[in-house]
Amino acid sequence: MVDAAGFDSVAQCPQELRQMMAAAADGLGSIALDTAQLNMSVTDPTAWATAMNNLGMVPVGLPGQQLVSDSICVPGFDPGLNMMTGITPINPMIPGLGLVPPPPPTEVAVVKEIIHCKSCTLFPQNPNLPPPSTRERPPGCKTVFVGGLPENATEEIIQEVFEQCGDITAIRKSKKNFCHIRFAEEFMVDKAIYLSGYRMRLGSSTDKKDSGRLHVDFAQARDDFYEWECKQRMRAREERHRRKLEEDRLRPPSPPAIMHYSEHEAALLADKLKDDSKFSEAITVLLSWIERGEVNRRSANQFYSMVQSANSHVRRLMNEKATHEQEMEEAKENFKNALTGILTQFEQIVAVFNASTRQKAWDHFSKAQRKNIDIWRKHSEELRNAQSEQLMGIRREEEMEMSDDENCDSPTKKMRVDESEADIEDGAGDPADPGLPSAALAAQAYALKEENDSLRWQLDAYRNEVELLKQEKEQLFRTEENLTKDQQLQFLQQTMQGMQQQLLAIQEELNNKKSELEQAKEEQSHTQALLKVLQEQLKGTKDLVETNGHSHEDANEINVLTVALVNQDRETNTEKRSQGLKSEKEALLIGIISTFLHVHPFGANIEYLWSYMQQLDSKISANEIEMLLMRLPRMFKQEFTGVGATLEKRWKLCAFEGIKTT
Repeated sequence: MVDAAGFDSVAQCPQELRQMMAAAADGLGSIALDTAQLNMSVTDPTAWATAMNNLGMVPVGLPGQQLVSDSICVPGFDPGLNMMTGITPINPMIPGLGLVPPPPPTEVAVVKEIIHCKSCTLFPQNPNLPPPSTRERPPGCKTVFVGGLPENATEEIIQEVFEQCGDITAIRKSKKNFCHIRFAEEFMVDKAIYLSGYRMRLGSSTDKKDSGRLHVDFAQARDDFYEWECKQRMRAREERHRRKLEEDRLRPPSPPAIMHYSEHEAALLADKLKDDSKFSEAITVLLSWIERGEVNRRSANQFYSMVQSANSHVRRLMNEKATHEQEMEEAKENFKNALTGILTQFEQIVAVFNASTRQKAWDHFSKAQRKNIDIWRKHSEELRNAQSEQLMGIRREEEMEMSDDENCDSPTKKMRVDESEADIEDGAGDPADPGLPSAALAAQAYALKEENDSLRWQLDAYRNEVELLKQEKEQLFRTEENLTKDQQLQFLQQTMQGMQQQLLAIQEELNNKKSELEQAKEEQSHTQALLKVLQEQLKGTKDLVETNGHSHEDANEINVLTVALVNQDRETNTEKRSQGLKSEKEALLIGIISTFLHVHPFGANIEYLWSYMQQLDSKISANEIEMLLMRLPRMFKQEFTGVGATLEKRWKLCAFEGIKTT
C-alpha cells in the first residue's frame, strides 16, 4: 500500500507494489482513492507522481506529469478531476475501455486466505504443496467426508464452519475425528471440497486436541444415489413424453371414424349419396359397412337403394370427364394456334435479319452494327428452331393419338406416301427448280425421309406398348375375377360346412328323441299289459272270495302280492330308465339340481326348478328336467303335497336316504 511517506515507503514494500500493479494490469475499471490519503501532506510531489504513473493511475490534485499525451486521451478528459466532484478518475489506457486491446488471459493460481469463524480459525496449507487428492465423484453426490477434525471439535463448530458452503441437511459425527455432512444441493459439495487441506484451530489454543488438518472428500451415500436415480428416471420420463408429443405431432392425422350401421344412419347416408358435394365421404362409409357384413335380409333393400344411388353418379362423372377433356382439347388448340402465330412472327423476324445480311443493305452498316445483327440473327434462328420443334412434337402426338384409334394403315395411304417420297426425290434431282438449289432440295428430302422412318418406328413401338398394356390390364382383370370367385367359393364352403354341422347336431337330437319316445311307448305298453293282468287277477280273486267265502286276511294277502308285483314292475322300469348318463351336460345338470334340492329340504316344484335352471341355461326346458329326474329314482323322488286345489307335485333329493338304507 502507498502511504503519505512518499516514494521511499513505496520502494520499501516491493511485494505490495507488484500486487497492485498486477491488479491494474488485469483490467480493473478504476481505482478509487481514499479521501484520507488525498488530504495527507506530500513531501516529494515528483516522487509521488512517478509512483502513481507506475501504478497506472492519474495523479489527483497534484502537479505532475500526465500519464498519456493529449492526442491519445479522450476528448474532454480532465485529469485534474478529484473525488469531491463525485466522479472517479479514469485512465483511458486501462484495458476494457476500448482504447487499447485487453491483455491475454493468464492462468492465475487460486490463493487461499485465512478464514475466521466465531469458534475457530482455518489456516490454508502451503501453496507450494500439491493440492489434496480426492476420489472419483459419485453420481448425484451431496454428501462429503470430513476427516482430520480436532478431537475437541463439536457438531456445532462443524456446522458453523461448513454452513458457509450451503444449507446442511444432516451431520453424522463419529468418535474417531471424522464426520459426514449432507448438503441440500450438489454444487455446495464443491465449496466444501475447497476447504480440504486447511488447518483448523479451535479458539487460540495450541493444544493438539484443539487443532487438526481437514481432509474433505466425496462420500458415497445411498440417499444421494437414490435421489439421483429418481431424477434420472424423471428426466427419462420427460424425454419419453417429449418424444411422444413430437411423434404425435408428426404423425399423419387418422381418418375420420365411421359410425355404426343403424336405420337412422342409413337414411342419412342415402341423402348424402344423392348430394354431389358429400358423395366422396358417403361412399367410403357405404363401402366400410358392406365390408363389415352389415348386409342381411332385413337391410338388403336399403343397401340396394344406396348402391343404386351410387350408380347414378357414374353418368355425372362421365359427363364431368367429357367436359374436362373438351376443355383440355380447347386449351391444346388455343396453345397450338398461339404457338403457330409466334412461329410465324419468328419467321418474319428471321426473314428481316436475312434481308439485312444481303449485300445491298449489309454494306451500309458499320462493323459493330454488323456484329450485332449477326448475333441477333443467330439467336432468333435458334429460338425459331426450338419453337418449330415444339410445334412438330404437338403434331406428332396428335397423329399418334389418331393412329391408336385405327387398327391398321390403309394401303392407299402407303402408296401416297411412297409417291410423295418419289416425287420429292425426283424434285431433288431436278436442277431446273427455280425455288432452291438441287443440293438443298436433296438434303431436305433426305431429312424428311429419315424423319418419316423415325416416326414409323416410334409408331410401332407405341403400338407394341399399347398392346402390352392391354394384355396386362386383361390379366389383372382376370386375376381380380379369380380372386373374387375364390373368395365367394370359400365363403360358400364355410357356410355349407356350418349348415352340415347344424344338420348333424339336429339329426343326433332327433335320434335321441326317437329312442326316448320308443322307450316311453314300450314302457306304456308294458304297464298297460300289467294293468290288464292285474285287473283280471283281481276279478278272479274277488270271485273266489265271494264263492269260497274266504276271510278278509286272504284278500289283504292278495292285495299285498299285487302291490309287490306293481312295485317290482316299477323297479324294473326305473332300472331300465336309469341307464348311464349320456353326456357331460346331464352330469352337470344332475349336480346343480341335487345341490338346489339339498338347499330346499321340503322339495320344489318343477316350475320353480326350471326357472332357476333357465338362468344358467336359457335353452333348457321343463320337460327335459322332469325326464332327467324320472330317470334317477334313487336320487330324486316325487311327492304330492296339499289337498284339493292346493295339490302340488314336489321333487325331493333322496340320495342320502338310499345310501343309509344300503
